[in-house]
Amino acid sequence: MLEVSSLDSRYGRIQALRGVDLNVAGGELVALVGANGAGKTTLLRALSGVQPVSGGAIRFEGQDLARLTTRERVQLGIVQVPEGRQVFEPLSVEDNLRLGAFARGRADALESVLALFPALLQKRHQAAGTLSGGQQQMLAIGRALMAQPRLLLLDEPSMGLAPRLVAEIFAQIEALKAGGTTILLVDQNARAALAIADRGYVMETGRIVLQGPGAELLRNPQVQQAYMGM
Repeated sequence: MLEVSSLDSRYGRIQALRGVDLNVAGGELVALVGANGAGKTTLLRALSGVQPVSGGAIRFEGQDLARLTTRERVQLGIVQVPEGRQVFEPLSVEDNLRLGAFARGRADALESVLALFPALLQKRHQAAGTLSGGQQQMLAIGRALMAQPRLLLLDEPSMGLAPRLVAEIFAQIEALKAGGTTILLVDQNARAALAIADRGYVMETGRIVLQGPGAELLRNPQVQQAYMGM
């Protein structure tokens, strides 16, 4: 479904991505892990069309995305849940969700999305800014689901959450995958991300340095030492 080949990207003179190769097949959950500043978020931003690329190619179901805007990529079904949630705090939960269907999707998907997140269903008329961090993360994911993504890009969904909420969010991500959603998951919690991933990639200083089945990377001594404190 997604093919990234020899991808380069820069912030001025700083090269953030260096010849990145990555693939995601339909129905897969692929995890991308690495330290802070490794280039993970930059890669997701490049896939979404927010970050310019300076070399290489991105193809989605065989289509070259080079000339497509962010909105056009969303219309193809590439939808990102940004780092830090970025909900519209003054708006209600329901209005935040409806905004997710603006460029793609159907507003009548609202009830099915709310059914996935009972905590949001109970607070659908409350301002998003009154929600807890975990509930705001659910809202950010729900907003993306309103666009009926064919490829869901998740950027640090566990960031800043208590362990109980992290487990809840990852259980919901697993459920989305089980329902057929294709997911590229970026998270610094390498243990949790690789535990639910079909395959994984490890990124360092803008490069992919390891790849393989999620369970295999989870057992890799190099990964355990660098990212799991073992």
